[in-house]
Amino acid sequence: MSKKNTEDNKDKKQHVPVVTDASLAFFEKYINNPSPTGFEYMGQQLWLDYIKPYIDEYYTDNYGTAVGVINPTAEYKVVIEAHADEISWFVNYITNDGLIYVIRNGGSDHQIAPSKRVNIHTDKGIVKAVFGWPAIHTRLGGEKEEAPSLKNIFLDCGCTTKDEVEALGIHVGCVITYEDEFMVLNNRYYVGRALDNRAGGFMIAEVARLLKENKKKLPFGLYIVNAVQEEIGLRGAEMIAHRIKPNVAIVTDVTHDTGTPMINKITQGDLACGRGPVVSYAPAVQNNLNKLLIATAEKANIPFQRQASSRSTGTDTDAFAYSNDGVPSALISLPLRYMHTTVEMIHKEDVDNVISLIYETLLNIEAGQDFRYIK
Repeated sequence: MSKKNTEDNKDKKQHVPVVTDASLAFFEKYINNPSPTGFEYMGQQLWLDYIKPYIDEYYTDNYGTAVGVINPTAEYKVVIEAHADEISWFVNYITNDGLIYVIRNGGSDHQIAPSKRVNIHTDKGIVKAVFGWPAIHTRLGGEKEEAPSLKNIFLDCGCTTKDEVEALGIHVGCVITYEDEFMVLNNRYYVGRALDNRAGGFMIAEVARLLKENKKKLPFGLYIVNAVQEEIGLRGAEMIAHRIKPNVAIVTDVTHDTGTPMINKITQGDLACGRGPVVSYAPAVQNNLNKLLIATAEKANIPFQRQASSRSTGTDTDAFAYSNDGVPSALISLPLRYMHTTVEMIHKEDVDNVISLIYETLLNIEAGQDFRYIK
């Protein structure tokens, strides 16, 4: 090892894990439970059951957004928020010979679908199926290969007629999720589907746990929000923001690790798993609140990265920022590899550091704090 590398390792602060074994067991269960957009309620119940010991009260809205509250009578309200829904598919058309064509529910990627195993959710229970795809031998004929698209990907559930498919309880509108589950890779990464963004829901729940276990008394009301329907337009956050009417909102979601192949850093920025939470710059991000995040990270020696968004962040930050005459909002992102696939990947230390940054920031917010630029 070179002298420089030795010095760098000496200077690096020893990482102290935040996530406990019990927390990790919940995280795995939470990730493995399907919560497709519009059908999040089972996952929301799991999340509420986990967070209940750390909050004073909770409520849900008509579409399933769940809110845990600490200090519910306080006038000044601070939100920490993530979204609960995952991308999925809808049954759209059943052929006479028993094959099923689909449409997206959220930003599902048609290119990864072929050969994937799925669960079709019906009133009769889960029906197993696969995304079929013609064998390579049959595609070699001198013609240009046809790429996967919404026009040609299809499900096969082992039936040979439409009547047989419908007898299983499958109908147009049934939602479909991948069956891939959570794992830990090389004791460094968490891997699974729906880390976008149930990892966020997990992290804000862990903030509530730390506040309770460390006996911290906040001078404001804290609203821990796990919103639905982000993947189709930030809809859950839009609804709940008007109900809570917060004074401040800190949102956490995932962002792209741009260090893997076929991603252009010139357009996507230079971000990587393992280098810490990502602080965003965007019109919806309130600069004084953002400065507080950065000052908190620097004081607590939490590593962080920076990202710029041209118009919108594409996250629930935008929904909160532009609600209720304008709510000072900021975004803390978790770097993630392979977004909207079944092998989304996040770094264990980044998860700990996002939790720590949100937690430490809350301890630095004062009741009635005015974030306006001009007073």
